[in-house]
Amino acid sequence: MWLKPEEILLKNAFKLWVTENDNDYFVLQRRRGYGEGAGGLTGATKAEIVEHWDWLQQNIMRTLAVFDSSEDITSFVQGKIRGLIAEEGKSSLVQEEDPEKFREAMLRFHKWFELPAKEKLVTYYSCSYWRGRVPCQGWLYLSTNFLCFYSYLLGAEVKLVISWDEIWRLEKTSNVILTESIRVQAHGDDHYFSMFLHLHETFLLMEQLADYSVKRLFDKESFHREPSLCDPLQITKRGLETHARSEQFRTFFRLPREENLLEVHESFLWVPFNHYNTLGKICVSENYLCFASQDGTQCHVIIPIREVVSVEKPDSGSRALTVCVRGKRALRFSEVRHYERLARTIRSRCGITSSPQHSASTETIKGECQTLINHFEDNPEDVTLMVGQRDSSRAVSTEALMTVFHPQDVENLDPKMLKEKMKEQSWNIHFTEYGRGTSMFFTKKTRDLIVRGVPEALRGELWMLFSGAVNDMATHPGYYTELVDRSLGTSTLATDEIERDLHRSLPEHPAFQSDTGISALRRVLTAYASRNPKIGYCQAMNILTSVLLLYANEEEAFWLLVVVCERMLPDYFNRRIIGELPSVYCCLDGQWKLKQHPRSLAMIRGAI
Repeated sequence: MWLKPEEILLKNAFKLWVTENDNDYFVLQRRRGYGEGAGGLTGATKAEIVEHWDWLQQNIMRTLAVFDSSEDITSFVQGKIRGLIAEEGKSSLVQEEDPEKFREAMLRFHKWFELPAKEKLVTYYSCSYWRGRVPCQGWLYLSTNFLCFYSYLLGAEVKLVISWDEIWRLEKTSNVILTESIRVQAHGDDHYFSMFLHLHETFLLMEQLADYSVKRLFDKESFHREPSLCDPLQITKRGLETHARSEQFRTFFRLPREENLLEVHESFLWVPFNHYNTLGKICVSENYLCFASQDGTQCHVIIPIREVVSVEKPDSGSRALTVCVRGKRALRFSEVRHYERLARTIRSRCGITSSPQHSASTETIKGECQTLINHFEDNPEDVTLMVGQRDSSRAVSTEALMTVFHPQDVENLDPKMLKEKMKEQSWNIHFTEYGRGTSMFFTKKTRDLIVRGVPEALRGELWMLFSGAVNDMATHPGYYTELVDRSLGTSTLATDEIERDLHRSLPEHPAFQSDTGISALRRVLTAYASRNPKIGYCQAMNILTSVLLLYANEEEAFWLLVVVCERMLPDYFNRRIIGELPSVYCCLDGQWKLKQHPRSLAMIRGAI
C-alpha cells in the first residue's frame, strides 16, 4: 500500500521509531511496539512493506544517482509515488469498474494532445520518460492509433505523440541505470519508458496495439473476423487482454482460430507414465479441453470435446473428476477448486456436439465408463495400457502417393531404410507409453523424437497431429469435398497459374509423372485458392503441396496447406509482398534446418 509522501516533523522521533533498513536515500522504520508480527500503522502486512522496499531499491536507487540536487530527488520520488498510488488505485479493468477515473483521464488525454475527437483511449499508466540521463515522471496514454506521454514537473512540460504505424522497433531493455524499461524507436529516435508497476503487461498491450495498427493498413479483411478489433472505436483493454489470452492458448495447443479461451482451472493430472500427479492448468474452449503442466515442459494433452463420452466424480468427498474418452481411455484430474462448474461445462459442451448415435447409446456408454472408472481407481498402473490404445476410426478417403508409387520392400532394406525402421520402432514404443492420436501426452521425449526426425511411414499422421490440422479437419467434415466440387471447372487467374505449374512440381518423382498425382495436386491447390482468394495461388505452393501429398491423403494435404499458409507462416505466401521475404531455412552441415518458427519443426523438417 503506497501512501502520499508528506514531510512530518516529530519531536524525539528517534525514540518513537526503530530503523529496520536504510540506504543513501530511504529509511525503513517501524514504530516501537508495532509491526513486529503483522500490520503496522498503515494496515499493510510486513511482507507487502518489504516487497515495496525491495521495489524501491531495485527500480529507484539507480535512477536517483543521475540527479544533481536533493530537491530534484525529492520532487522525483514524490511524483513517482503519487503515480504508483494512482496506478494501484485503478484496477486492470479501469474502464469498466471505475468509469469516472477513466473519463477524467480521457478528458486530459484529449486536452493535452489535441487528437481527433474519435480517437479512442485504451488505457493509461504512470511511468518515467527519459530525456538523456534525466527522467520525467508523467503519464503514458495508449490509444488505438497513438502512443502519448505527458509530464509537467518543476515548470517544465514534456509532451510526446507517436503514431503506432511509425514505430520501427518496440522492445524491453535493461542497462546500468535502468533495470527494466521499454524502448520505442520511431523516425530514428529512441524513446525510453521505465518505472512501470506492471512492465510486462504494459509491453504486451503496446505490442498488440502496434501490431494491429500495421495490420489495419495492409490486411483489413482479417479484422472482420475479430469483433473486438474490427472497429477501432470499440477496442478496450479488456478486449485486447482477452484476445491475447485466446491467441496464446490457440498457439500453444495448435487449435483452430475459431477457438476462444473460456475457463481456466488449476488442478493436478495423474500422469500414468510417471506414476504421479503433476500440477497444471485446465483450459476450456468451445470444443476442446486442454491441460498443460505448470512449467510447460512436463507434459500437455488436448482432449477434443467430441471424444469425451462421460465426466464422472469418483466420490463426493474429493474435488476430482474423471474424463472418459472414446477408445477406453480416461484422464483423472484432482484438486480442482470449481470441479462442479467444470463438470457442468464439459457435459453441456458434450451435449451440444454429440451426434444422435452418441445420444442414443448414452446408457451403454455410462455403464462402460463406470466400469472403466472402477478399474482405474483399483489399478492406476493400468492407465498406461488405456492411453496406449489407438483410435481405429480414422477415415482415409485416399492413400498417400508415397505408398502407391514408392512401396517399401521389407525383404531388401538398405541402410537408409533400416534407419527409418529404427525411428519408426522408437515412435511405436513412444505411442505405447504416451498414447496415440489427438489425446496423446506431449512430453519432452516427444520433442526429442521430433528433432531426431519423423520416419516416412508416420509423417502424414504426425504432421496432422502436431500441426493441429487434424482438429481443423475434424471440425469441418465434408468441407474439402465441397470446395473441390465448387472450384473445379472454374477459370480464374489462380487456376491458370496452377495449370502452368502443375508439371513443374517435383517432376522427377514418379507420383507426379502420372495423372493420379497431377490431378490430386490440381484439386488441392484449386480448393485452397477457392477457400482463400486473398492468397489464391503463389509460387512455391505447388512444391509444398506436392511434398504433403506424398505423405498424406488429399484432404489431409489440404488442411496441412491451410495450417502452413494461415497459422505457421501467415505472411510467407502473400500476393501483396512488401519488400523481400527472407528465407527461413539455412543449410548447416548439409542438413536443412528451420531457423525461425521452431514449433513447425515437426512438419517441415521431416519433409526436407
